[in-house]
Amino acid sequence: MKFYRTGMDTYAAPTTLGKLALSSRFAMAPMTRKRSPGGVPTAANAAYYRRRAEGGIGLIITEGALIGHPSASHEDDVPRLTPGPAEAGWRLVTDEVHQAGGRIAAQIWHLGSERRPAETAWTPDRMKVKDFEQLLIAYAESARTAVRAGFDAVEIHGAHGYLLDEFLWPHTNHRTDRFGGAAAARAVFPAEVIRAVRDSIPAEMPLIVRFSQFKERDYAARIAETPAELAVILGAFAEAGADVLHASQRRFWEPAFDGDPANLAGWAKRLTGLPAITVGSIGLDRDRLPELEKHDADLIALGRVLLGTPDWAKLATTGRESEIRPYDKADEDVYL
Repeated sequence: MKFYRTGMDTYAAPTTLGKLALSSRFAMAPMTRKRSPGGVPTAANAAYYRRRAEGGIGLIITEGALIGHPSASHEDDVPRLTPGPAEAGWRLVTDEVHQAGGRIAAQIWHLGSERRPAETAWTPDRMKVKDFEQLLIAYAESARTAVRAGFDAVEIHGAHGYLLDEFLWPHTNHRTDRFGGAAAARAVFPAEVIRAVRDSIPAEMPLIVRFSQFKERDYAARIAETPAELAVILGAFAEAGADVLHASQRRFWEPAFDGDPANLAGWAKRLTGLPAITVGSIGLDRDRLPELEKHDADLIALGRVLLGTPDWAKLATTGRESEIRPYDKADEDVYL
């Protein structure tokens, strides 16, 4: 299969995200790897992320790191972003990435209804007033921990059917108070989280918000049926302090709405004026790469292709594309 290099020099060039200087327009998408025993990142995690920075990735976005609340997850090997051992572990990671010339954002996460057992999960419909207060405190603490651990940016995970996305999705949010109903009300709690995190990090530190239409359990799901509805949601994010919107799609080349070729990242930038990150099967189909030029995104995020080929970005932009090994699902079982 022919590998097209059209426009690749653009992605390899240095850029900025707000005031944050990046070595390229390539980002690493967050991918859960479950390699942090007891929620504490290790030297192996640090080496894993460093390899991607060495491979030409300008901004690494970590796998989801759990906020410090018991409701956040049931997983023991998913990293936390909390004071103490986890913070020290993340300092190992950020130091290694910085030594390699990269920049790194911490993605903070709450599983919502995906927590097991199901009866212990926090969902929009189950949460009480005191629960909202507790989570805002936990999100803010994780953000402050990220700053102390040396991260360059913070990303809030508001996509794929996890807690914050469950507020945005009418299928999982049936509240009749100020947190539920029309799009503006469904965006209230996610916006409060954004504001709490924004207030907990330096003004110059980029705050990224990841959002999606699809869910891990429902690929056809939508938080917004129209551009106008999406504008309400993303406008609330921007007003609360989001600096960058990370628009997650399963396939980046698919239009977000009928009648317009723009993908989800293109719409995010069009509706808010904020920088946007596009993601969704980038690099898995080599013939799709030229279409990246058609999408109005500031960064492009690579995911699964980096598992088996950490230096994909460097190889793709220096004429060494023949050395790229196509993604194989078995790559998900290795950690290098």
